[in-house]
Amino acid sequence: MGKQLLVIGGGAAGFFCAVNAARMNPALKVTIIEKGNKLLSKVKVSGGGRCNVTHACFDIAEMSRQYPRGQHFVKKAFHQFFTTETIKWFEERGVKLKTEGDGRMFPVTDSSQTVFDCLLKEANKFGVNIVLRSEVRSLKYEGGMFHAELSGLSKGVLSDRHQTSDFVCIASGGYPKSAMFDWLKEMGHSIEEPVPSLFTFNLPGHAITKLMGISVENARVKIIGAKLEETGPLLITHWGLSGPAVLRLSAWGARQLATYNWEFETVINWIPEFNEQSLKEKFLHFRKIHPSQKIVNKNPLGLPARLWEFLAQQSGVKNDLRWADLPTSEQKKFIKNLCGYECKVIGKTTFKEEFVTAGGIKLSEIDPNTMMSKKVRDLFFAGEVLDVDGITGGFNFQHAWSSGFIAAKTISGSMFSNNQ
Repeated sequence: MGKQLLVIGGGAAGFFCAVNAARMNPALKVTIIEKGNKLLSKVKVSGGGRCNVTHACFDIAEMSRQYPRGQHFVKKAFHQFFTTETIKWFEERGVKLKTEGDGRMFPVTDSSQTVFDCLLKEANKFGVNIVLRSEVRSLKYEGGMFHAELSGLSKGVLSDRHQTSDFVCIASGGYPKSAMFDWLKEMGHSIEEPVPSLFTFNLPGHAITKLMGISVENARVKIIGAKLEETGPLLITHWGLSGPAVLRLSAWGARQLATYNWEFETVINWIPEFNEQSLKEKFLHFRKIHPSQKIVNKNPLGLPARLWEFLAQQSGVKNDLRWADLPTSEQKKFIKNLCGYECKVIGKTTFKEEFVTAGGIKLSEIDPNTMMSKKVRDLFFAGEVLDVDGITGGFNFQHAWSSGFIAAKTISGSMFSNNQ
């Protein structure tokens, strides 16, 4: 009888663990249990449907600094499976990757379906059994074996609702908090409270949302009353603020913003190369060289025209006002809105398949060199269920591939050891 591996979670980390374990040791019987009706859902939607596979960073120390939680853990893990190995793994299976200007790496096809098909092909090639719409309700380790109780099974998919296995790899997401953490606690594990990361800021009813679709290439966003700020691309949406600057800010501030119940004040500098004093001097220059031109029509700072016009109107600058006639009070307001536009954030938007979890299994209880639990033998973890999360840009997928691969390598290599 071949030994069995039960992988809980059909996302990137779980799939990568399953296909690599099955490939490395064909005698191992591998089953993926997914509670939803879709596999690899984040792979499909990541990067606007293109799948941001990883990030073109080849320095482990530098890469590890992109993780608000789990820096030291991933730094150790990356020594076993890193960006170079990820690129090679996919290219050996016909998925060539390309690097974009910001470092993100996508398949040359610009389609997540390419990555999806590759992983599914590997699963079929090595006989990985996949069960959808089934949830592990409890897991116990007794007599050297794992005993899982399952719910939601379709008839005929598995023999019964009770499954035994020699190895278990838990690779499911961690938010919102699920019953999974209850039985993990019963097995001796500790949980860092899961909260969302990589979310957008909601500005319900705010006038700026009328500018939806407008993006600013480089803006600085700060959280008032906190040591949190990010500079980068900013996107105005019909519900509020998004884009890399906001997503990174939500990642670094995930825990703190959760304590605010996602209600806080932000201040935006639309032109971060200026402060109020230096912009005041720039305005004096504009008044000298463009005295007769209308302010609303003349946008000398490179901002999108509609945003410039909006900020001018918000500052009391009338459409027909010329630079030479700009009153001191309106100028002061305009400069303030350009360098320090304040918005009240009320709530967040998390896209089910795109955001990640901050929190999960405490990393002190996991060996980063094997991904095995220090509490329960032959119990492994990979991906988001661990208290590891990265900023946007392919970093979370790299952690998924690395942790999934390490778990697979450990399981397949130790399968027939004398200690099992």
